[in-house]
Amino acid sequence: MIFISILTLIVAKALPLLNKKISSIHFTRIASIIFIYTGAITLNCLYIQSIGSGIGIYSGLFHITQISQLIEIFLFIIGGLILIGWPQVLPIPAAQPRVAVDMGGITKNTNLLSPNLPLQIEQNSLDSTFGFDSCFAQAKGKKFLLTESYSTDYSIIVLFSILGSSLLISSFDLISLYLSIELQSFGLYVLSTLYRDSESSTSAGLKYFLLGGLSSCLILLGSGLIYSYTGVTNFESLYLLNSISDIDQQYVIQGLSLGLIIIFVGFLFKIAAAPLHNWSPDVYDGTPTIVTTWLTIIPKISILIFLLELQSQIGIIGGIKTKILSGSGYLTTIESIPSLFSLDGGFALIGLPVLKTLLLISSILSLIIGSLLGLAQIRIKRLLAYSTISHIGFLLLALAINTEQSIDSFLFYLIQYTITNLNIFLIILALSYIIYAPTQTSSPIFGSMQNIDKDYDLKILNTKIGNIRDIGYISELKGLFFSNPLLSLSLGICLFSMAGIPPLIGFFSKQFVLYSALQNGYYFISLIAIIVSVISASYYLKIIKVIYTNEPINDNNLVPITSIALDQSRANDEQKNTLTNTHSFLISSLTLIILLFFIKPSIILNSTQLLSLSLFYI
Repeated sequence: MIFISILTLIVAKALPLLNKKISSIHFTRIASIIFIYTGAITLNCLYIQSIGSGIGIYSGLFHITQISQLIEIFLFIIGGLILIGWPQVLPIPAAQPRVAVDMGGITKNTNLLSPNLPLQIEQNSLDSTFGFDSCFAQAKGKKFLLTESYSTDYSIIVLFSILGSSLLISSFDLISLYLSIELQSFGLYVLSTLYRDSESSTSAGLKYFLLGGLSSCLILLGSGLIYSYTGVTNFESLYLLNSISDIDQQYVIQGLSLGLIIIFVGFLFKIAAAPLHNWSPDVYDGTPTIVTTWLTIIPKISILIFLLELQSQIGIIGGIKTKILSGSGYLTTIESIPSLFSLDGGFALIGLPVLKTLLLISSILSLIIGSLLGLAQIRIKRLLAYSTISHIGFLLLALAINTEQSIDSFLFYLIQYTITNLNIFLIILALSYIIYAPTQTSSPIFGSMQNIDKDYDLKILNTKIGNIRDIGYISELKGLFFSNPLLSLSLGICLFSMAGIPPLIGFFSKQFVLYSALQNGYYFISLIAIIVSVISASYYLKIIKVIYTNEPINDNNLVPITSIALDQSRANDEQKNTLTNTHSFLISSLTLIILLFFIKPSIILNSTQLLSLSLFYI
């Protein structure tokens, strides 16, 4: 369904007849409907009887199970919800003001709502309509679509990305694994550089591409090592090879272990787990918020679920089960220990549980780095990037323990992280639409836009007159509670949940992970997790303090429109015009889930428990 939809949208964008009649908001809404409809089709597949034991497709490259189908349904629903944040329709007067600006001796007609983009039209052509290749579509008496061309590209690229994510969840071969992760990654690289006119977005996308290519090389190297040592690429064959290994096959097992270690390092790089996290704050901060929302949620779901299925099936992570010959001549199965030992005269060299140690080390570093470095951040998306690294630490801790209870806590934590993180970014998008919404016919700073001097600094003009841009600094949220109390309250609830304040859903997720860690004897790392949770709560509270204070912003480059002599009626009008009803409904629904989880927790808890039982015992 996703593949057919991609081909259809590409044809619709390529044909001029359809391209002129279908606006970008239609592309976005169609893509969102595709996600929801694909999730419904996937749900219907669960009723197939033979899917209970799994169905191999494409010569065993992919393995479809009920678990993978359920995860794909969740992935499609989240993808459809993310698309709701894009684009925005803004009512702009028909006679949009323009001014001739002298730029290096060349006079160009410049749109004051987007001064950095020159318009190749005559100044008197007020009734002309721009094509959908420009950032603004203008027509007399019509609405303007913000970031028109970017929205169309975004809709098609996210379909490619989520196709790779769904294929990764069902991958059952090293070949399909690499192809799926590359299909997902290349979509993310293009998304990062979606704003081609933005220097920060291009720089972030280039960094993401180079470092993401490095992690893909590690995954390919690990796959090559496994094939060179074992001669197989199918996961089922690797599982069987690991389960029947004996002392004569230690050479093969060592090669398999080395390949898996390198593959896991590559995946840890892609999910921004410490110490392989340095790229994520720069990339998340440089890309637009709507792109950052996708980067922080969808790839992490697919990669973490794949790692969970891999480590729950292969015994090397929890310790290699090795058969050794006892003194009586019978084969005895024991849990591996990191040493050379003897049992009734039978000697065996047992491999280290390196992958488990790798996950635990990465978990500790992610918890510490994500919490401590987040304290010094003044940019909100960089702070949320370090917050994500800290949450990855909790997920890796549950992944390393590898028990029924830890898998349950892992799935529950992943669900609550997705819901909370999605709601935070949707609220940030909504606030940016409200704060930096364009004014209608005049500016409270400059008066009538028709009388602006042509030599005025366009950079400041772009910031203050109303080109909607992302919220960059935490200080831009200052005093928002007094102009937008509902959105501020929702953001405060989400931040409290991320900090682990009871009785919100974030508190229970951390409690389940810590409880499973304590039950299995991980006392030291549990203590570290508790301490860093308290530390990380301070920078969440810093954001809440900024929101609920009513101090003016002194930086002239960061003055939001709502803080410059705008009355409450204009602020309400801007909110009504720029924030869609669907966007508002989604924010309120996710906030209620976070807030009222403790009243009706059975739906999520029962679902995660069933999934953990299926993964652990199959």
